Formats: sequence, structure tokens, C-alpha cells
Amino acid sequence: MRLFGSSGIRGIVNEKITPELCQKIGRAVGVEYKNVVLGSDPRPTADMVSAALISGLTSSGANVKRADMIPTPTLAHSAKDFDCGVMITASHNPEEYNGIKLFNPDGSSFNTEQMIKIEKRIFSHAKLSSWKGVGRVSEHEDAVEKHISSILECVGEGYEQKVVLDCANGAGCSVTPYLLKRMGCEVITLNAQPDGNFPAHPSEPKKDNLTDLSTLVKRTGADLGIAHDGDGDRAVAFDHQGNFMGGDELLALFTKTYPRAVAVPVNSSMVIDEIAEKVFRTKVGDVFVSEKLKEKDADFGGEPSGTWIFPEINYGPDGIYAAALLVKMNSEKDLKKEVEGLPSFPRKKEAVPVENKSEVMDDLISLYENTYPSKNLNLADGIRLEEERGWSLIRASGTEPKIRITAEAESKEALETIFEKAKKQVKNCVEEKR
Repeated sequence: MRLFGSSGIRGIVNEKITPELCQKIGRAVGVEYKNVVLGSDPRPTADMVSAALISGLTSSGANVKRADMIPTPTLAHSAKDFDCGVMITASHNPEEYNGIKLFNPDGSSFNTEQMIKIEKRIFSHAKLSSWKGVGRVSEHEDAVEKHISSILECVGEGYEQKVVLDCANGAGCSVTPYLLKRMGCEVITLNAQPDGNFPAHPSEPKKDNLTDLSTLVKRTGADLGIAHDGDGDRAVAFDHQGNFMGGDELLALFTKTYPRAVAVPVNSSMVIDEIAEKVFRTKVGDVFVSEKLKEKDADFGGEPSGTWIFPEINYGPDGIYAAALLVKMNSEKDLKKEVEGLPSFPRKKEAVPVENKSEVMDDLISLYENTYPSKNLNLADGIRLEEERGWSLIRASGTEPKIRITAEAESKEALETIFEKAKKQVKNCVEEKR
């Protein structure tokens, strides 16, 4: 049984995320990591999860510093002073979910090897400390100030920008408004009262959830609109006319700022290839982007979901740093014109229902390996085939009995050809398995 996904352990509270599981996770972490900083987003179940985690951590001899409610990137930044950081969050998932994410001192999420070790300890019942070795709990009070100071050292101050900021009733409200004000911005906040029930709109920063932000940018004559998710590790934006700048646009804009070498997942646009000198494609998930950034000494990593990693601050997703950088970029150039000047390629997506998706994917991988040159294939996460005029991606859904097909090309005609070829391969494999 696998507990960890690409963003830690998540699930519905008291179904998957139980006190028993949380205590076991704490014990498994505390066996190896003896000085731990612990934070949470404002979800109403955070206290229960925190209590169980602390019980497990201290029972195996770890000392815990409680940072209480802070954004995930602030917790990841704090981890540099500890053996590891533990964040209680389900990020953009609905309020009935919660989860646990583990961070290294460099801000990166636990890698695959570390996650496997923790899982083994969870299922083998990690050893308890003697009563004399039980850990202590104390408060960690300067996490926010240290994070803000580190960001200001990178981006500077003196930006006379009017910014509308939607914190999604999440943990970002404890950091981003104060950071932007110290940068010199006039800040108008939306949903800046922490409430883990997310009463204003769902936590995920999608365009459809952010109509109030778009409207307020236009009504107030703001220079920029920025939105976080519930734990502040994501950021999306609106230009001064209230036009949405989502994951694909911001991924391209940030790549223009760091064009030497970038790490992006296999589902990212070929626009990135037009901008960056070197592009390294990874499995979907910030932990894999982070691993590739370190391996290749790249300058920036991101995902179309709105996750941004800047090694100059650390290797964790940081929507708060992204917000500060967007202010800086917007003061230097017209982001609306920058987006309009980006290359644009048509894209198409479709999901094919498949009950035995793992078997079908294995057959498809064998087929593609025997059909196409290895230099045209990326098998990091599904099958990405690079063709002369575009690319296709065949990838099993992580949550549903489906195989997803995505294609992008230089023209609509090329797109149809590439997409239909990939779709035909999937359907043929599905038929053969029946």
C-alpha cells in the first residue's frame, strides 16, 4: 500500500487521515529526524492531526517546534534551521481533506527514497524512545519574519504598485499582505481572514473561483491581481485589465526571467522550449521538479497547476515568493503585453475510460519503445512523444480509471493528426485487453 502521492500524504479526515495514522507517521519521522518544525494551514481538523503527529514525534525522541498556522512555503523556509519540516495541509483540496507534507532543510519535499523509508517504518511500527528520551514541544515564533526578510533580500523594495490579493481564507493571509506592503505596494485584500472551511470560494486558484478578484482589479484600477490557494504554495495572477494569467502563462513568464535552464513536468507546453535554453521534463509533481532542479543545477522550476520553485530562495514551491516576483516583473514591464507576445499553440485533451489502465499503459510503453527513437520519447510519467510539429502525452489518471491524452502542435491540422494517432494507439491497446 502506497501512502505518499506526489504532494505528501492526503485524504479525507477520519477516513484515510486518522489519528492512528498520523501518530504512526510522527513516530516514523521522529526515529530519524530529531529536531522538527511543525506548521499547519487553517483547516478545522489541523488541531487533531497536529496532536497525533506531535504524540508520535515526541514518543520516538524528536523535539518539536510549533509554528502553528503558517503557509507551506514559510514552513519549508523554516526547515533550514531543523532536521526536517512537517506541514499539515491538503493544499487546494476541499475542507474535508487534510494531509502531511515533509520537507528537507533546503526546502525541498522528501524525495522518493525518503518517502519509501518513512512508509516502511510506518508499516513496521517504528521503535519508541525510552521515557527518558521522549521529546519536548516548544513554540517557533520567527518563521514569518525570516521568510519575509529572505524574499526582500532577493526582490528588494520600493515598488509603487496597487495590488489586489485574494488569500482564499488560507494561511497566505499571515504573510503575503505584509510582504507586499513592505515592498512598497498598496494592498487591497480579499478573503484574508483564515477559515479552513473556505467560505468565499474553493481553495484551488482556478479562473472560475476568482471572479471577484478579477472584478475588483478592474474597479480599483489596480496594477495587478494575485491569488493563492489554501496553504500559499500556489499563485496565479490577473493583469491590470482583469485578464487571468494562469499556470501556462505564468510558467512562460517566469521562464523568460530564468531562461538558462528550467525544470517542468511532461504536461507543460512547448512554449517553454521556445523560451528556455535548456528544458528538463519530469514526472508531474513538485517533488520531481525539485529533484530535477537539484540534479541539473537549473534556475527555475514550475508546473501549469500554479506551483513555482525558485532555487535562489529554496527548493520548495513558494507562491509567496512568486507573488513578490510578479510585483517586481509588473513594475518593469507590462505583463499583459508580455503574455500577448508569447508563442501560442493549439492544444487538445481527452480522457479514455480504461479499467485496467496499468496493463494498458505497460503495453503502450512497449509499443512506443519499439516504434519510435528513444530521443523522441520521454517516459518519466506516461509517454510523451516529440514529433516534428508538436507532441502528444499519454498518461494514466492518478485518481480515476482513465487514460488521459494531451496533444499540442504548431497548427490545428497538425494537432488533429498527432492527437488522433495517439488516441488510436490507446483505443487499440484497450481493445486488445478485452
